[in-house]
Amino acid sequence: MTANKSKILIIDDDAEIRYSLDRVLNQDGHDLISADSGETGIETAKKEKPQLIFLDNRMGGISGIETLQHLRTASPDSLVILMTAYGTSQTAIEAMKHGAFDYVLKPFDLVKLKDLVAKALKAGRDALSSEETYQRLLNTADYAEGIVGSGERMQQVLKKVGQVAASEATIMVTGESGTGKELVARCAHRHSHRSKGPFHAVNCAAIPENLIESELFGHEKGSFTGATEAKAGQFELCHGGTLFLDEIGDM
Repeated sequence: MTANKSKILIIDDDAEIRYSLDRVLNQDGHDLISADSGETGIETAKKEKPQLIFLDNRMGGISGIETLQHLRTASPDSLVILMTAYGTSQTAIEAMKHGAFDYVLKPFDLVKLKDLVAKALKAGRDALSSEETYQRLLNTADYAEGIVGSGERMQQVLKKVGQVAASEATIMVTGESGTGKELVARCAHRHSHRSKGPFHAVNCAAIPENLIESELFGHEKGSFTGATEAKAGQFELCHGGTLFLDEIGDM
């Protein structure tokens, strides 16, 4: 197998899909292996250690998302592309959180599919050669709680939501007034490990300059004129959750 040819595992309970992918990808000289269930796919991946895995989301037995979670242990260096005929934002974001490389809808565009395979395999090679952690990307479905849109730009936004939701990163959401920055923040919160905690949105532009410190960090009784009692700040009130500082540039 040459440097550009790789071992690819197809996990799908549809024999026609397995055959079609096998036939198309064999044309590029890749070594194709297949499994007809998530359970069999996990064992095959553990044994074969493929560079790339095509994984169907809806199968008999365990689902694609469940299989994906097991694959992260069974073959952690394999890149996974999730396949589904039922595109939803929930599936897209969950797949992204669990480390899928990308997300494709059936039926496939064969030209784009081959491009995606080349992109995934190159990413895998680059990650191995640089010995750096590779941040897997995932395509998304058309919408997520309150966010509507099927264009490429909106898909990129949802992709980022899934990436940051699984991390501890501080997020900056930019955009003109009315474009849905708070919707994006709420979506990231709902899909993060902090989702059971509070979500507080603070309009920084509406808080007087001399009160912003007190509003965010709180104050003790008597710390300034008019402070008749202690008050917890937004950071304390939002502990364990997400604090969205809207219009922070106007502070």
